[in-house]
Amino acid sequence: MNNQKILVFGSGISGIGAAQLLETQGKEVILYDGNASLDAEKIKRQIGENTKASVVLGDLHEDIMQTLDLVVMSPGVPTDLPVVNQMRQMGIPIWGEIELAFTYGKGDVLAITGTNGKTTTTALLGEIMKNYKKSVYVVGNIGNPYTAVALDMREDSVAVAEVSSFQLETIHAFRPHVSAILNITPDHLNRHHTMEAYIAAKEDIARNQTEDDTCVLNYEDEVLRKFGEKIKARVLYFSSRRKLNKGIYLEDGNLIYKDEEEIVLCNVEELQLLGTHNYENVMAASAMAIAYGVPMDVIRRTIRAFTGVAHRIEFVCEKEGVAYYNDSKGTNPDAAIKAVQAMNRKTLLIGGGYDKDSEYDEWIESFDGKVKYLVLLGQTREKIAAAARKLGFENIIMVETLEEAVLTCTKLAQPGDAVLLSPACASWGMFRNYEERGDKFKEIVNAL
Repeated sequence: MNNQKILVFGSGISGIGAAQLLETQGKEVILYDGNASLDAEKIKRQIGENTKASVVLGDLHEDIMQTLDLVVMSPGVPTDLPVVNQMRQMGIPIWGEIELAFTYGKGDVLAITGTNGKTTTTALLGEIMKNYKKSVYVVGNIGNPYTAVALDMREDSVAVAEVSSFQLETIHAFRPHVSAILNITPDHLNRHHTMEAYIAAKEDIARNQTEDDTCVLNYEDEVLRKFGEKIKARVLYFSSRRKLNKGIYLEDGNLIYKDEEEIVLCNVEELQLLGTHNYENVMAASAMAIAYGVPMDVIRRTIRAFTGVAHRIEFVCEKEGVAYYNDSKGTNPDAAIKAVQAMNRKTLLIGGGYDKDSEYDEWIESFDGKVKYLVLLGQTREKIAAAARKLGFENIIMVETLEEAVLTCTKLAQPGDAVLLSPACASWGMFRNYEERGDKFKEIVNAL
């Protein structure tokens, strides 16, 4: 890492964080974004007032590539772009933002991946660790770039990191002391192209772990159960469906940790979170904390007090007997299934958005008489409607905007019903991200 010229690819929050870190280390930084319509001066100001970084937009010329020692990719940028493949062929190392932060950061890393539940599990584990240690950083895909805090970390620090498949594509030495893969269902196939490539990216979280490390896995996921048989790290399973000889499981409403003896963590009635998927998230976070050596009383106290995260089956308010829930983070069908299953009322469901090449049949099948109306918007609305009609669900309403969707549901809802935003799709095309979509939903609902 001495005297290097480094290209940071992508000008979003992760790219800015990476550029700032590298500049503090005296590197020559080029921040590159393929979007030629961006404002280069504005990007420079985001990096810092006295930045020496250069900003390149649009095409990246080969003469620049020939001067590079390293490329740091932002997670939102596909790693199979022609320009990235060209740099790879030129022998330039391709790193991700997570790899860069891990290189400079000190202390232990506890890392979580999976198709669904990452943010809730990361936030909960972050709270557990904060109740146990003084120096804790909750980073990664949860919205706080790892690079932004890597230099603040000490030998006694802990980074609790939410790590996406995009970020895991570009690791080399990244090695969490405790890792977890929560589940694997089809997602981001427009980026990974095959299910095999997507699974491989998720499993890379344990690639560099040794016998001194622990990997927490979902026993009820067949892919992960088999994966647990072939990795170097110690494996700790969790299960919501059966009793385990060792691990954490759900039995008669109790979350139980079994090693040499059975220890009841809590009853699910004591939790603030709804739904079996959330019980799995609690088990995963608890298993990671146990593997790290956190006392059981700290874990118990924290999981009972935890109220969840914004945009994931988030209760907004009740108006005229109708409960409104924001699940904007339900950006794929499997996540949206979990939200429908968590509802304990008849539900008017708002769905649709950006097409990630998902299939929607299982989502429609999960309605199981609970969903009264399906209100659709966005790029995928016709595709979802076709899937619904094929399966015999006809109560479909097409709308143009999120505001129209909410107002339509409000007119049709009766006291005792729920209105649920759980799109089963990404937000792009209508919103910058799922947070903006969820915030807009809450704003519309609160203004009713």
